[in-house]
Amino acid sequence: MAGKICVINAKGGCGKTTISTHLAAALASSGLKTALADWDRHRGATHWIKQRPKSAPNIELADWHKSFGKVPKGIQQIVIDCPASLKSKRVRQVAEEADVIVVPILPSIFDEYATKLFLRDLAEIKRIRKKRKKVLMVSNRHRANSVASRRLDDYLEKLGHPANHHISDRSIYPQLAAQGLTVFDLETKPMFERQMEWLPLVRDIETSVQLPDLKKGKSKKLKS
Repeated sequence: MAGKICVINAKGGCGKTTISTHLAAALASSGLKTALADWDRHRGATHWIKQRPKSAPNIELADWHKSFGKVPKGIQQIVIDCPASLKSKRVRQVAEEADVIVVPILPSIFDEYATKLFLRDLAEIKRIRKKRKKVLMVSNRHRANSVASRRLDDYLEKLGHPANHHISDRSIYPQLAAQGLTVFDLETKPMFERQMEWLPLVRDIETSVQLPDLKKGKSKKLKS
């Protein structure tokens, strides 16, 4: 059975697809058979995969608009780019069945309020309320010295959901996305520096999702 990584927030425009594509690329680059489920109404993940060069590590597309819940044959890990909601039964079902939930949030007052309500809904899931399912908060487009980013960190801390990880605001992300690529697909010094920022998040996911070695059936760690 494939491990499921659910990337979700009720607030649109928080960077779910950027997070989803990078997590999928990180897993694929480690040698795992990886799929990316596009369930967001904008279908950004579908467009991204169509632009992806054949030379990049393969990521299978699962179009959940057409075939909800389908996992391509032979897939070991599937990253789910969810719609901006937790109200429908299907979205709640996916969140309940996921091995780990990743919640991107931007440093803005609007995102803070929307995410507060979303986390309240998320807490209705028993395994999350009992802290038996990991919820990873990701401060996206983070600027370390900005007032907004510091306020977001303080806000999440007070909510009892501190930001586990921070992804910097970089112009390279939309440039790579237009080519169907991520920082994990290029072997240059600038990309290596960006990879180092993502690896703690990937490592955190590793502790919740079993990553089997393709040959030996053992847990396979990503290179650092």
